[in-house]
Amino acid sequence: MKFRGKIVDVACLNHFSRVITTISKLTKMCVLRLTPDNLFFVLSGKVANGGVSMWCELSQVNFFDEYQMEGVSSEANEICLEVTPENLSRALKTVQNAKAVKVKLTKKHCPCLTIAAELPTMSSISRVVTHDIPVDVIPRRLWHEFKEPSMPDFDVSIYLPPLKTMKNVVDRMKNLSNFLVIEANLNGEMNLKIETDLVSVTTHFKDLGNPPWGDDASQDGAPSQSRDPENMAQARVDIRKLQQFLMGQQVNPSKAMCNIVHQNIVHLILLHEDVSLQYFIPAVA
Repeated sequence: MKFRGKIVDVACLNHFSRVITTISKLTKMCVLRLTPDNLFFVLSGKVANGGVSMWCELSQVNFFDEYQMEGVSSEANEICLEVTPENLSRALKTVQNAKAVKVKLTKKHCPCLTIAAELPTMSSISRVVTHDIPVDVIPRRLWHEFKEPSMPDFDVSIYLPPLKTMKNVVDRMKNLSNFLVIEANLNGEMNLKIETDLVSVTTHFKDLGNPPWGDDASQDGAPSQSRDPENMAQARVDIRKLQQFLMGQQVNPSKAMCNIVHQNIVHLILLHEDVSLQYFIPAVA
């Protein structure tokens, strides 16, 4: 098992750092899956995570100037590592102005992702800063837990309003309730609602638009064409999990979408050129 990569372009380094920071806001631990073409950051929807799951996909060619990896074997050419994204994020923040950053899988006192950065200097003496980030190697028998989640058979898919606006609304609502209802229809309308014994608050968004999913978007070509466009699909979710998702955003997506399986799950998707991030929040009763 070998992995080494090198980032020279400052814009690529900063972008990579922003993606890692976003992930670190979503989860304390996750799995980094390395393949010859991609890096995946994965959180599987276990009860310990409150049922939340995440799938973030990066194309290595858009970030790394050099990228070499050898997986467990020729037919299983992958490496799966359990990492703490916060440690990775901290290390990358200290090397933002580096001339080059190398990332390598090493064996110190334990398996590590070693980040070595060549920093600019006024003299001829080079300065290299090294961070060793401990990781756990995930055995192949557990890899099946970290495959891409299937697209849920959603009732409604809708584009999200500006994430900053949505965050401000959710931040205010969190002071009033622990749970929030997200509802949307095929007319480009979305509502965020909280209801308690004392107060009922709804924020309405309209003209958001609905993504034009093809007939193969999900098992039945969802959302169903026979569905009444006015009919709302909704899910009640833990407001902290939605807030966590909105707080961490540094990806600046070109597209942000929300799929709702009625009273079951909220599936959030952020797309930005070379990064896609999916986040699944289960509904609560």
